[in-house]
Amino acid sequence: MAYPKLTDKPGAIETAQAIRSGELTPSEAVEAAIARIEHLDAHINAVVVTDFDRALEQARAMTKAGPSGDRPLFGVPMTIKESFDIAGLPTTWGHEAYAENTATRDSTVVRQLKDAGAIFLGKTNVPPDLADWQSNNPVYGRTNNPHDHERSPGGSSGGSAAAVASGMVPCEYGTDIGGSVRVPAHFCGVWGHKTSWGLISKHGHDHPAMAGQDAHDGALSIAGPLARNAADLRLLVELTQAFPLKSRGKALTDCRLLVLIDHPSCPTDDAVRGPIEAAAQALESAGVTVDRSSDLLPDLAAQQGQYMRMLNVAMARGMPGPDGQRATATDWFDMLDLQTRNENAWNHLFETYDFVLAPPAPILAVPHREGRVFDASVTINGGEQPGGSTLCWAGLATYPNLPATVLPVGETDGLPCGMQVMSRRWADLDCIAAAEAIGKVLHG
Repeated sequence: MAYPKLTDKPGAIETAQAIRSGELTPSEAVEAAIARIEHLDAHINAVVVTDFDRALEQARAMTKAGPSGDRPLFGVPMTIKESFDIAGLPTTWGHEAYAENTATRDSTVVRQLKDAGAIFLGKTNVPPDLADWQSNNPVYGRTNNPHDHERSPGGSSGGSAAAVASGMVPCEYGTDIGGSVRVPAHFCGVWGHKTSWGLISKHGHDHPAMAGQDAHDGALSIAGPLARNAADLRLLVELTQAFPLKSRGKALTDCRLLVLIDHPSCPTDDAVRGPIEAAAQALESAGVTVDRSSDLLPDLAAQQGQYMRMLNVAMARGMPGPDGQRATATDWFDMLDLQTRNENAWNHLFETYDFVLAPPAPILAVPHREGRVFDASVTINGGEQPGGSTLCWAGLATYPNLPATVLPVGETDGLPCGMQVMSRRWADLDCIAAAEAIGKVLHG
């Protein structure tokens, strides 16, 4: 099954190997990436904060020093979501009021990737407060989907996915609470990984109102990588993980999979259903055990309601909601209790199933619009649905703190379609490995 690919540029590991072998220098890699950004970004507007001079200076120093064997990303150019701090660059979260907010230190993820040899060329676009499936704000303007400039690349890591999909950079790092890594990967036809909650530090990923105050990482929200292949995702997780993960190393044909395409909270558009159903059939034909339903599933409608309530409280940091009511400490502890019960139910399911396959969203890349996707309606199979209901597939893994890897599985009318591969908490490497194996079944 084909999916639309916009570039044949090498990924992060391949670029690093070329530098180690002497085929390429860090200076050449950085200069080429800058040239791609300057050429492509006039139409996409993904890399909204540039740091080319410092990147070129760093690349020249690394070229002079020569490759370092213990730095797996030595000389590899990349960008990162605007909400991560890089010392000397602005962190606005899309707000004009914070346009002059300059970070004084690197976030933990930036520091870890720099230690591994990565060279940052700049930062990529986001929606205000990272709260939309579009990447459009008053500071930097609108990012276009590289497959169709009249559509969104997703959000809130939309600039990240657009930069990777178009070939500007080989890899990126974003964050996800409402599908903000997975949905851009799905909309743009790249790979993305939502990590298990707590695996990756979000220190230095603070709202400008909290800048420098070492705010709490936040319930539900995670940091996770985007790339054009599974191997790069795996490396980026391993370089930033807070503790080493173990992989079961189980062959895909020895696994039992559960495929979910329907959710009680929102219908799934046929443009998404078709590629995912085709992927499930291809896996069955390859000898993989695939179930389409299970009594072990938690009550998904109840889970969605609990997720949305917790999401809204977490995003507002406890401020009054739309109804004017503020959640109490008792309310919050009750939410944590419900979340724990839900995570336990998923753990029980994963005693029978190795992975759950599902859409990252019930729709493909949405046309540009004014206002947030979640505040209006979306068109699904010719009917109108509340925009907020589309978060049901994001919440599937977010609410129980589970890992999920998105891989591209097909296309509809030239727009890419992804699929998320979920498993038990801390099975991040297994999710990536399973997604990689599924990709080989589907695309060879």
